[in-house]
Amino acid sequence: MSFSAEFREKMAAEGLHEAFIEGWLQLYEKFCNGDKGFIPESAIEPVTELPELDSLPEGDEGLLAKTVVLKLNGGLGTGMGLDKAKSLLEVKDGDSFLDLIAKQILKLREKYPVRFMLMNSFSTEEDTKEFFTRKYPEIAAAWDQEVSFMQNMSPKVDAETKQPVSWPAKPSAEWCPPGHGDIYAALVCSGKLDQLIADGYEYLFVSNSDNLGATMDLRLLGYLAETGAPMLMEVCVRGEDDKKGGHLARQVGSGILTLRESAQCPKEDEKAFQDIGKHKFFNTNNLWLNLLHLRDAMVGGVMPLPIIVNEKKVDPSSKEDPGPKVFQLETAMGAAISSMPGSQAICVPFSRFAPVKTCNQLFALRSDAYTIDEEFKPVLAQGACKPVVDFDDNYKMVPDMEAAIPQGVPSLKQCKKVTVRGKVVFAANVVIIGDVSILNGEKTGPAPTITGTIKGSSDKLRILRDADDVQCHIAGQGGAQAQTGRTSVVSRTLTGTTVGLPTYRTSMPVSGPSSALSLSNTMRALPTAPAVLGPSSIPQVVKTMQAPVRQVIAPQVASARGAVPMASQVISSTSPAPIVAPQIIAATSPAATPAAAPIAYSKAGPSWVAPPRYVMAAQPSVQAVMTARS
Repeated sequence: MSFSAEFREKMAAEGLHEAFIEGWLQLYEKFCNGDKGFIPESAIEPVTELPELDSLPEGDEGLLAKTVVLKLNGGLGTGMGLDKAKSLLEVKDGDSFLDLIAKQILKLREKYPVRFMLMNSFSTEEDTKEFFTRKYPEIAAAWDQEVSFMQNMSPKVDAETKQPVSWPAKPSAEWCPPGHGDIYAALVCSGKLDQLIADGYEYLFVSNSDNLGATMDLRLLGYLAETGAPMLMEVCVRGEDDKKGGHLARQVGSGILTLRESAQCPKEDEKAFQDIGKHKFFNTNNLWLNLLHLRDAMVGGVMPLPIIVNEKKVDPSSKEDPGPKVFQLETAMGAAISSMPGSQAICVPFSRFAPVKTCNQLFALRSDAYTIDEEFKPVLAQGACKPVVDFDDNYKMVPDMEAAIPQGVPSLKQCKKVTVRGKVVFAANVVIIGDVSILNGEKTGPAPTITGTIKGSSDKLRILRDADDVQCHIAGQGGAQAQTGRTSVVSRTLTGTTVGLPTYRTSMPVSGPSSALSLSNTMRALPTAPAVLGPSSIPQVVKTMQAPVRQVIAPQVASARGAVPMASQVISSTSPAPIVAPQIIAATSPAATPAAAPIAYSKAGPSWVAPPRYVMAAQPSVQAVMTARS
């Protein structure tokens, strides 16, 4: 059943343009008829090859006088816990997205008369205008005449009744942005498209305001002008991190380029959708448009675009009462590539795609792994790795992330990946090197403070690090350190939930009967994300302990004093990579009566082989101690 009349009345009462109302109602009727915008695998074929940016010649600088730079600035960043324009969020050294965008534009204007525009939403217009008026008055001076135009707004659809949702507690929550595909209708309805063409502008470069890598490039502008294409889409090669995002394809039969978003993929085609070897390219949402072709494509002020149905709560910003389930009917800007025949795509490097959609990405960008270049674009610092930041939901919102870094983001310049599970606080001058996981199993009490240079292990709060990193990284605690010598022992107090992790080790040669065989706590590589195991899970992989052996003569049996072993462990040097049972650590309560039990080692050749890849965790609230003697 359709309620188009009710939606029309509601939208007209808000003063929305008739062309937009008609376009939105077409989407609503499709939705009521069961059209969810799905693009099945059978309707498309992969894009196998595309021109690359590096192969394009430099364009004519004179084209810049006919070009407009437009940033999409309608998002609030509610998914990151924000309640104002996301572009006002600080990203680097006190500068927000809009600071860096403004500096990019002003630098361009030192040489070229580039026009700058923002598409704002009803949620971002006021804050954005105040920002530019205060900090960049030379841009704000032409705000209404040239800079700003408003995105439309769509009514939310009650998921149960398909009627306009009603939410008297917060009437603004009854509305939502219609997706960035609204740019075409907004340009027409505001009169900006006709005005730009009348003022002599021919080309439009559009990108998201949170993608600071999307800067003016004369090669792309020149290619757009030379080919006469109505649209040029920048795409990147998909990687593992991109497989759940939309991809470029061709329509079967016509060969026309098309864009398929994740919400448009039928469930049965998800495997093919995520096959990055098959569907190789994704849309960066950096688009170059020929304004004359765009006007010709806007029949009746509406760009025909496929529907995208997003399921939400009516007020997702409310933790107490987010309200009933609703549907938001949206469109994607890039989908116009199939509505304007002759449109093309260019493969660009990842340096042109640097969005900030999550706190993980924001954390990395704020670190010293990135710097701002002379064009006010973030780039990797010299000699830096590109860090992968993997935080749990404790840091999903910006206020929670910032609470964890009151004295600044740790140094990530030498970090390949940092994983954080549980709440922690980083002290000043923390340095993270290589692959590091910081795991805090404590759910209550104050968050522990992380200090120092981290290569990686602790206890309930466990910092997994290199074996040679023996300093304490927990403020106010001494921490156990690995000792050297034949009779030394490493002890740890293991409490609460532990986490299983794979480890890599090397062999320890034994030259004589008085040498020590070390079962070390080396953790040099973590190839997979750790999986949290419950306290009763067996086995629970945690760490190996130091077990110096003063004298072992195979095949005789050595005894373990002061330990109650969980199982015996056989170590064999008969193969280069022995596979051994994952049970070696003896666990005993500190107050338990010492007991003796056998631990057997077999030996073939002059050397003892490394400890096993996995070990058994001690039970909660016990101390794991092993000392093997003859």
